Amino acid sequence: MRLTLQMLISHGRVARRMGLGPKSRLDMLRNILTGLVRHERIETTTGRADEVQFYAEKLIDYAKKGDTDEKAMKMASFWLTEKDLVPKLFKVLAPRFEPYSRNYTRMARIPNRNNLDRAKMAVLEYKGNPFPPLYPVQKKNELTLINQLLKAYREDMAKQSAAEA
Repeated sequence: MRLTLQMLISHGRVARRMGLGPKSRLDMLRNILTGLVRHERIETTTGRADEVQFYAEKLIDYAKKGDTDEKAMKMASFWLTEKDLVPKLFKVLAPRFEPYSRNYTRMARIPNRNNLDRAKMAVLEYKGNPFPPLYPVQKKNELTLINQLLKAYREDMAKQSAAEA
């Protein structure tokens, strides 16, 4: 009873605690997001990638409104620490995601760090970037048992339908 009750009560903790305080956390998130916009793929810890993913999606949502929108420009100037990336956000990334309504980023877990902290790592990327895909493209293998059985079944059904016609 005690464990479930404590899990239901948040005690005012809303976000992950990363860094020395709220300002440090915000600066770190801004730097990671700036790197994501610049390189379109970054490697960071899983917790940080999970936090930044929400803000990266929101930034694209605002950028899709256009560079004439005042709130979109305020968001871009706040979240991007390097101001030369603002045109890239509005001219490259926003048109790329115009047909989509959400899910502009992809996160993939990678092996843990090998140094002392053994932190869980992840790769966060914008979809449609020019890099090779993180996941290999799955090829259809005709030699698997299920595919062989399905092939034989289709041939039998084709013979039956030809014999009936």
